[in-house]
Amino acid sequence: MKTEGKKIVIAFILSMLLPAFLSTNVWAQTRTAAQAIANGRQLYAVNCANCHGPRAQGAVKAGAELSIITERGGKQPPDLTDGVWDHGATDAAILNTIKKGIPEAMMPPYGGSLSDNQIRNVVAYIRSLASPQAGATAGADQPLPQRPGPVAGARKLELADYLELPITGDMSSDRVTGVLARGSILREEPGSRRFFVNDLNGLLYIIDKQSKKTTPYLNFNGSGGKAGLFPKFTPVMGYATGLMNFVFDPGYARNGVFYTLHMELPTTSGDSAMPKAGVIPGLDLAGYSTSPALVKPYPAPNLQMARELVIVEWTDQQPVNATFEGTAREVFRLQVPGIFHPLNEMTFNPVARPGDPDYRVMYLGIGDAGTGERPGPMRMHAQRLDTYQGKILRIIPMLSEHKATSTVSENGRYRIPNDNPFVSVAGARKEIWAYGLRNPHRLTWYVDPAKPRNPVLLAFNIGLVSWETVMIIKKGANYGYPFREGMQSMSQNNGMGPLPAVDTLAVRVSDTLTNGTVKPTYAVAAYPHAPTGGDAIANGFVYRGKRIPALKGTLVFGDITTGRIWYAYMKDILAADDGNPQTMAPLHELNAGIRTLSEQAYQRRGGKGPVLPGRGAVAGAGRIDLRLAEDSNGELYVLTKGDGMIRTMVSVK
Repeated sequence: MKTEGKKIVIAFILSMLLPAFLSTNVWAQTRTAAQAIANGRQLYAVNCANCHGPRAQGAVKAGAELSIITERGGKQPPDLTDGVWDHGATDAAILNTIKKGIPEAMMPPYGGSLSDNQIRNVVAYIRSLASPQAGATAGADQPLPQRPGPVAGARKLELADYLELPITGDMSSDRVTGVLARGSILREEPGSRRFFVNDLNGLLYIIDKQSKKTTPYLNFNGSGGKAGLFPKFTPVMGYATGLMNFVFDPGYARNGVFYTLHMELPTTSGDSAMPKAGVIPGLDLAGYSTSPALVKPYPAPNLQMARELVIVEWTDQQPVNATFEGTAREVFRLQVPGIFHPLNEMTFNPVARPGDPDYRVMYLGIGDAGTGERPGPMRMHAQRLDTYQGKILRIIPMLSEHKATSTVSENGRYRIPNDNPFVSVAGARKEIWAYGLRNPHRLTWYVDPAKPRNPVLLAFNIGLVSWETVMIIKKGANYGYPFREGMQSMSQNNGMGPLPAVDTLAVRVSDTLTNGTVKPTYAVAAYPHAPTGGDAIANGFVYRGKRIPALKGTLVFGDITTGRIWYAYMKDILAADDGNPQTMAPLHELNAGIRTLSEQAYQRRGGKGPVLPGRGAVAGAGRIDLRLAEDSNGELYVLTKGDGMIRTMVSVK
């Protein structure tokens, strides 16, 4: 064939194939773009929707109680699908912002958890929402990420329904406020056949163990004209708010004394911090007065967003009935810079007896108020000895106790033991027992039968970037946050890395003053923010019951959002306390099928959504919101807020 003929044939073939090639290439590009948007939708649902709403149009539309909205004064942020955001910045600039975060606005950096390509997919999804037509269908046929399940080989944990708590949620289908009931603490009344259980929305109930009847005992929610006690009470803005905890005095069976912890919004105009007269007919308020708030040592930005944590001592003169008759006294009022990681825990040493130095001495677990994610001096609050944030505190709430071995507090309402580790350090808060923790929201005691006079205090500490941890709490110990998390170091931009060869930290008394150095104390158990782990550690107990012999001598605990439950042998927990950050107690998972149980109960009880309310980075759509409880026999219970249920642990197979 002549050259000219070959050229004609090639040209003909190309003319036939090129349109098909171009069409295939365009189809491939379109398909790739659709996949990117679908992937971005999945990532957005897990990482962004809690703060920016389900369709990126502001968290007010997703619930004013969520994250960034409350921190910035309850105002809706810019619509992420509008012209300002969508067309006013380049993809590169938006990618850089998501990677680095906006610490002053409480937006964490995602550079350590999402790849650049994943962030681009998130941007592509949000940009697709700017077009009403595209936004209506973008990724609509794509399911949310599959939620993690128990690992292969997990032992079967059988649960049995115990009680349905009264529904106090708003019954919405998506928001965290849509959980059916916010029960989080269940305690057995000393010397009684009753349980007490709180609902963060404001009610403290009595549960008759025989009839399972639930009776309101105290109602704390007097906000906005509601019928409860405290006009400044705030239950809805954020996760850890409301009636947060209660604990019985070691002498409760004789004196009827117990303590409660609740959160108030001090800037509520026109309302008094005094409890309302007449709400509880048997409550004598003649001697009640509020106390000065223990405040931060700096002028706080957004002071209007500060919260106050209030501990009240109650004396019920007839503790055998189901109503309150007696007096109350405010013990402790602490101002915090935000709603995140507040004071959450109160506990007494269970083996201390009259005459012991630790008798009626209260340990408090208080988080860092979110300061560890913020730039500047506020980031150091958990390390600074002049603040209360990120600490375990140790106080004597009853003024008549330990007079010879303690001093009266700044507010005159409680005493501080002389043997607290920092009472002689100028500028330090004398109440501090241990420090350098992000959010030690639950504490539990392990009493070794061989050493019953030397109990071990364990803290369940919620992490920021990579690790959820269990700590053994020791006098004066520094647990490293925000420089350390799990067995890793953490940089100022929350990047994770190896620990230094010689690991020491400055003892920070204030923003400018230091007092020597200290080696951090490391976790004894940990699990990652990964499909094999979870989002936020719940509480746990060392099993001492008889119903489940397989759990004897183990620490049983869970993850809040995923509902996963693990156990670790206490011999491994104690052995991990060897000063080596890499030594961790092995964890063993229990498969309770809790998600299926909770979703079925949620639907049965009138929940409106296809899944449980709320989200988590690992849990995906639908938070279990799990906590554990223990009765006087050492048997364990599971509380789940999503469906408002209490269940008992029956057996392990």
